[in-house]
Amino acid sequence: MTAPESPSEVTRLLRAWQRGETGASDALAPVVYEELRRLAASRLRNERASHTLQATALVHEAWLRLADQHADWQNRAHFFASAAGAMRRILVDHARRRTTAKRGHAATGVPIDDVMDLLPAPMPDQRLLALDEALDRLATLDARQAQVVELRFFAGLSVEDAAELLEISPTTIKREWATARAWLFDAIQHVPE
Repeated sequence: MTAPESPSEVTRLLRAWQRGETGASDALAPVVYEELRRLAASRLRNERASHTLQATALVHEAWLRLADQHADWQNRAHFFASAAGAMRRILVDHARRRTTAKRGHAATGVPIDDVMDLLPAPMPDQRLLALDEALDRLATLDARQAQVVELRFFAGLSVEDAAELLEISPTTIKREWATARAWLFDAIQHVPE
């Protein structure tokens, strides 16, 4: 993963923004925008073809949510993990609105093949909602595994990019990814179809 600025520069700007320094937000935006756009575009490639959100709109909505959080980002990795989480919530909220509008309040189960093959296929709204609920339960049990799923699935990062962002080894990412997928398999197979 390449960034236009060094991780330390992003961290410096994040801390300045958190301290409320004038212009810090404006200075940070162009530094992180392309990476956020790449994450959004990667995630939207896995959505259905008729999805109404575009990468730019997803980035802008995520930026607004991040600005409202007033989070204490420790570094670049923490910020981009928060951005991936914000994108996930935006996509899930969008799916909820579409599902509610089309079918009322009904939800359906997720076939296990969709969990095991998360990255290559588009995911219908109701399946995204079931995955989101299972991922929330996983986060209460193992926050890092849930974060790996967010980065790999919702942000579309490779094993190497997720490892760099979380500052852990690719081997650890692979292990956490495999364990999380197995847990999601078990959690979702019990959801009625």
